[in-house]
Amino acid sequence: MARKRFYDFNTYLRSLFGCRVQKITLDASLTCPNRDGTKGVGGCIYCNARGSGTGLGNTLSISQQVQQAREYLRRRYKAKKFLAYFQSFSNTYAPLNVLKGLYEEALAFEDVVGLCIGTRPDCVGEDVLDYLQDISSNYLIWMEYGLQSVHERTLRLINRGHGVEEFVDAVDRTRKRGLNVCVHIILGLPGEDRDDMLQTARFLASMDIQGVKIHLLYVIRDTPLHRLYREGRYICLSREEYVSIVSHFISLLPPHVVIQRITGDPHPNELVAPQWALERQRNRRDILQYMEQMDLYQGKFYRRGEDG
Repeated sequence: MARKRFYDFNTYLRSLFGCRVQKITLDASLTCPNRDGTKGVGGCIYCNARGSGTGLGNTLSISQQVQQAREYLRRRYKAKKFLAYFQSFSNTYAPLNVLKGLYEEALAFEDVVGLCIGTRPDCVGEDVLDYLQDISSNYLIWMEYGLQSVHERTLRLINRGHGVEEFVDAVDRTRKRGLNVCVHIILGLPGEDRDDMLQTARFLASMDIQGVKIHLLYVIRDTPLHRLYREGRYICLSREEYVSIVSHFISLLPPHVVIQRITGDPHPNELVAPQWALERQRNRRDILQYMEQMDLYQGKFYRRGEDG
C-alpha cells in the first residue's frame, strides 16, 4: 500500500463523522478592518472587491446559500454532512449579535455539523471566542486565520495591516478555549524566496495549530498586485517551483496538522496569471507525484521544538 503523503481534510472529517463531509462556502456580506479605514483601505494587494468571496451574500440569505449548495454537493460528492464555511472577508468583524444570527442560521440545518470561520487574527474579540467555545460541545468549530507569511517585511509589503504578534495572540486565545486553528499561508509572495517560504513552515511547526491551508499567489484583475505584474515588478511562480516548494513545506509540518488545501482556487474570469493555477487536479497530482519521487511526506523534516 502506498504511503499517504499528507493528512488531508477529507480523511480527518471521515474519521470524525464516518461519512463524506463537505464545506459549504458562504458569503455573509461582511467587510474587513483593512478596507473600511479601521486599519487601512483597499485591502491586501492580492485581494479584489469581492474579497475571495462569491458575492452571493448580496442576493441570497445564508439559509438560501446553504440550501442551494447542499443539493449540489449531495449529487456531486454523495456528501451526508456539511460544514458552514464563512469565507469572504473577515467573518468575526461584526457585533456578536450579528455574528450569532449568521452562524445560527447556518447551523439550523440538521446536517450542518459545524462552522469554519475565515477571518483575520486582529479582529477576533473575546466575546466571539467565548460564544464559539460555548457551542463547540455540539458543533465542530474551526477558526481560519490568515497569516500569509511569517516575515514582517512581507506583511507590510502586501498591506496586510497586522503583524505576526497579533497572529500569535489570536492563536493563543483561541487554543485556550479548545477551538481548532487553521492557518492560511501564501506561497510566492513578492520579495520572498524559497528559504523565506520554508521559514514560514518552520514557524508554523512550532505553533499549537491544527490545520494549514496553502495557497498559490495568483494575480487577480484590478488589484494592486495586477498593477505590479503589468509593470513587470512581480513574477509568478512557475508550476515546477510551486510543486517543489509546497512539497517541502508540507514535509516540515508535524504529522498531526490537517492539510486542508495545497493550492489556490481562482475564479476563471478574474484570473490574470498564472493560467496553470486553474488546473487544480493536475496541480494536486503533480504535487503528489513529486512527493513520491522525492520520498517526501508530512513530518519528514519536522523537528519538535524547532522555532526556526
